[in-house]
Amino acid sequence: MSIRFGTDGWRAVIADTFTFANLRLVAQAVADYVNAEHGGNGQPEVVVGFDTRFLSDRFAAETARVLAANGIVSWLTRTDAPTPAISYNILHKHAVAGVVITASHNPPRYNGFKLKASYGGSALPEQCMEVERLLDRQQREVRGPNLMDYDQAIEMDLIRRFNPMNAYYEHLESLVDIDKISSAEMRVVADPMYGSGRTAIRALLSRSRCQVTEIRGEMNPGFGGIHPEPIRQHLDMLSATINTLHADVGIATDGDADRLGAMDGDSNFVDPHTILSLALRYLAEKRNWGGDVVKTVSTTMMINRIAKHFGLTVHETPVGFNYIADHMLNGDVLVGGEESGGMSIKGHIPEGDGILMGLLLLEILADAGVPLVEIVADLQQQFGPTCYERTDFKLKTPVPKKQMVERLHSKAPERMAGESVRDIHTFDGIKFVLADDSWLLIRPSGTEPVLRVYAEAADHKMVKELLAEGRTLTGIEG
Repeated sequence: MSIRFGTDGWRAVIADTFTFANLRLVAQAVADYVNAEHGGNGQPEVVVGFDTRFLSDRFAAETARVLAANGIVSWLTRTDAPTPAISYNILHKHAVAGVVITASHNPPRYNGFKLKASYGGSALPEQCMEVERLLDRQQREVRGPNLMDYDQAIEMDLIRRFNPMNAYYEHLESLVDIDKISSAEMRVVADPMYGSGRTAIRALLSRSRCQVTEIRGEMNPGFGGIHPEPIRQHLDMLSATINTLHADVGIATDGDADRLGAMDGDSNFVDPHTILSLALRYLAEKRNWGGDVVKTVSTTMMINRIAKHFGLTVHETPVGFNYIADHMLNGDVLVGGEESGGMSIKGHIPEGDGILMGLLLLEILADAGVPLVEIVADLQQQFGPTCYERTDFKLKTPVPKKQMVERLHSKAPERMAGESVRDIHTFDGIKFVLADDSWLLIRPSGTEPVLRVYAEAADHKMVKELLAEGRTLTGIEG
């Protein structure tokens, strides 16, 4: 079988591998898993949602039909909804699992099947492996999926349509001070990038004194020809709208709204490293919150300096929000986040949430009472300076991570870009940490033939030097 789960479910190209036939097989494997784990404790319930991609609503309905045919109740969203909203409703409805039909920030030709656990975060690797095992067993036994007529499932109360947003919004309002945001009377541009975060920021601030303009909020399964990923190269429309409206801030979420990017009033891109750092400083300093800090290996060292300033412990994990979620489930975590824009805070589900973090950024802005560009400059002055860049190199064949790490570790230099190498970490690729907190990370992608080289330093010149040294170390030409 070509169907395999990654760190957050199964993704594939629509009409190639992501077909109705394959989706039903995956849904049947999930149903087998749910019944095996929870069938003895009454009738299991699963929350099912979807994003704005082509046929996502149909794929979600087919998933619910398969679950219904296996005696499982599906709470199926009435319309597209953000992944964190669907995940929160797993907890709210005391469901045993969740399914989100989405390919997140991937290009529009992809769709995906995210499997969520009862705690509202991504299913554990061992849970996904069990679903894969059950999927393989289906193939060996030549057993097709069970399938119930949609109208019959509705009549039997096995499919229940619902709106996940009310409970989700109420929860967010318990985590963010909407009144403080309202008092600042900001001009906000919300850019859901045609994804399922559409209307969310606008709805949450509808009764505030903020002026919210939403762009790219209409249904467009092709995402206007872009990848729905909130990085600078995809945010020209947000930049233009900020300039036209003289807005104070722009908030951009990805295709399923679990990632965040932002722009200040001068259309400068505010990257996830900065947003996470601002959130950590604000929660520790202004709210006096405590707890551990969790970040992935590719995330800024500014987090470490802020945590040290407030006496907080930092945990560094491999890339993937599921590793952050593991800490959130098993400890007292103040904030967790990754370079790609997935972030969450204490009191929330162990799931990246671009809408929550966008609102928190607005609260930070309102509390400071000065433009975002000044807040970022103050952060850099206090805990920087930092500059960051990532380069992706496409390869003809995937690079075996273990062999690459062993090879690069064996010829590790003592100095890089004029600084001595202080530490070497090898738990996800190989990371060279220098004496001045600069660092270089080299790691192969786990899903495609791409080698990623990341660098952070005090200035752009040193970042370029580190990236060049990384290229030399790996032997990449060009």
